[in-house]
Amino acid sequence: MPLSDTAIKNAKPNPDKLYKLPDEKGMYLLVHTNGGKYFRLDYRFSGKRKTLALGIYPETTLKAARDKRDTAKKQIADGIDPGLTRKIEKTGSAENTFAAIAKEFMAAKPNWSESHRKHVNECFERDVFPWLGNRSIKELSAVEVLTTLRRIVDRGAIETAARTKQFIGQAIRYGIATGRAERDVTADLRGALPSPVRGHYPAITEPKPLGQLLRDIDAYNGGFVVRTALQLQPLIFARPANLAAAEWAEFDLEAAEWRIASDKMKMKDAHIVPLSTQAIALLRDIQPLTGNQQYVFASNQGQNGEKHISRESIGMAIRRMGYQGQHTAHGFRTTASTLLHEQGFHSDMIERQLAHAERNRVKAAYNRAQHLAERRKMMQSWADYLDGLKNGAQVLPFKKAG
Repeated sequence: MPLSDTAIKNAKPNPDKLYKLPDEKGMYLLVHTNGGKYFRLDYRFSGKRKTLALGIYPETTLKAARDKRDTAKKQIADGIDPGLTRKIEKTGSAENTFAAIAKEFMAAKPNWSESHRKHVNECFERDVFPWLGNRSIKELSAVEVLTTLRRIVDRGAIETAARTKQFIGQAIRYGIATGRAERDVTADLRGALPSPVRGHYPAITEPKPLGQLLRDIDAYNGGFVVRTALQLQPLIFARPANLAAAEWAEFDLEAAEWRIASDKMKMKDAHIVPLSTQAIALLRDIQPLTGNQQYVFASNQGQNGEKHISRESIGMAIRRMGYQGQHTAHGFRTTASTLLHEQGFHSDMIERQLAHAERNRVKAAYNRAQHLAERRKMMQSWADYLDGLKNGAQVLPFKKAG
């Protein structure tokens, strides 16, 4: 029988020993020999039996104790130990929480590119801090981290889960280096998550299925902003993070160029993307919607365009179209590289368009200037070729621009 207020009031102490009056869901009233009445919750976490204090009667009512019990049960279901949370609240050591140390770790990385810093921060804010942010980094357990990462896996973002695990581990190791953590519990999670694709990203490189993919993209019934990004990605084959964070100030539609600053690029080298007429048409289509905002692909989660779609948005849309394991947003880079090489375009020109690193800095500067005019022709030829595939024309090699 569940406890009642009457039963609690009438409970008399046993001078010889403590005794319990059970309630529900592991909660009970512990009656001391001196007459004190204490609400308690027995629970298991990480295979260990633990007890949580829920308050002293009558200062804590039966209803208030049950509310605390339900909160604790929800924390346990979410992979959070309520007993550790209570310790953090009592000590007030906010500077030793995972969120505090993770933010300090990011601030200690002045050489990170702005795009990478923003990506790491978004991963923490969206997927980690709500669950682990208030946890003491010293007492953080592997099971708590795993539970957090599995939430990311469950939405299909396997690569994001793997990257987030790396970011968590880096923050913990920073905590170890600064004397506030003892060991990196992410080391215990080796093999616990599905493995992301390694090496080359899945990519369609045959003309006929590529044409079908392009038609499916045009028919994508998701939001207009994401669909436009989807349509633009095959034409420019940029890194998905760069496309998602593209700003209107970077585009000169009259000159048909997208100029990306070095601090946004993976290789820390400024990059120019020549725009085909098809790419410009897509940008002009979305301009009335987001042209007065900072980002081309502004997210409706932000206000006044201060947020943009996630770097994962394009890949998630491709998976929703049924191409998981066959193609990715990053895979368009492999698609373009493969087919452009097959059509005889110069490797240096293709590599420059892909913004791959050139170890010889003098040669890199030369290539940047030398190949721009040629790359303009290549990008227009590529866009025309994709139009032919999408429209179901006979699959013929596209003619290399002279």
